[in-house]
Amino acid sequence: MALTVSHLVGGYSQIPVLKDISFDVAPGELVGLIGLNGAGKSTTINHIIGLLTPMKGTITLNGVTLASDAQAYKQQLAYIPETPVLYEELTLKEHLEMTMLAYGLDQKQAWERAHQLLTIFRLDNKLDWFPANFSKGMKQKVMIVCAFITNAKLYIIDEPFLGLDPLAVHDLLQLISEVKQAGASVLMSTHVLDTAEKFCDRFVLLHAGEIQTQGTFDEIKTNYPDAGDSLNDIYLSLTGVTRNE
Repeated sequence: MALTVSHLVGGYSQIPVLKDISFDVAPGELVGLIGLNGAGKSTTINHIIGLLTPMKGTITLNGVTLASDAQAYKQQLAYIPETPVLYEELTLKEHLEMTMLAYGLDQKQAWERAHQLLTIFRLDNKLDWFPANFSKGMKQKVMIVCAFITNAKLYIIDEPFLGLDPLAVHDLLQLISEVKQAGASVLMSTHVLDTAEKFCDRFVLLHAGEIQTQGTFDEIKTNYPDAGDSLNDIYLSLTGVTRNE
């Protein structure tokens, strides 16, 4: 398994947000991390990328932990946050150059890949722009380009569809499909359950810091035959939320 989260207990204080959660993401697989606000999705992601230290449990990426080899762990990982994080004093070109240096990428190959992605997301004529010139959607595209020029083994994508136009959403889903075919793993947190239902291979449904259920859509539907016919209906049923609330 590329990513293995085992008996993770963690949070931001002495009271844990996550309560003994375990799941994995295999190479070539897109796993949807599903949950209402406050379910523990962001806390889970922050533990995986190393912003938080587990109280209990382990997180391994291809057998490597942050504690055993932080550099080897982080160089396998690419992260696209929900809110774009850019340096106001750096141009788009400088953001790309910084990413290439951080991941130790071959400059020629990385720039070939970058130009492909810049063209796809219609940023190829904006290399000298600063973040102040970009809209929120354009900033999100910059984060996507920076992530996908890497040779990451695991991509973590947090609420990727917010702020993206329909064409950009299509392009992102195509990129995800391409890196999956190349053997990378993808963990995606999203509230857009109809899209997740169509594209994710498996799901991890979080509620109140615990995993309610996990598996393929067909497996979850079989295990909860009375919960509904869509991922949205099943999730609302499992979390005890009704449409009138």
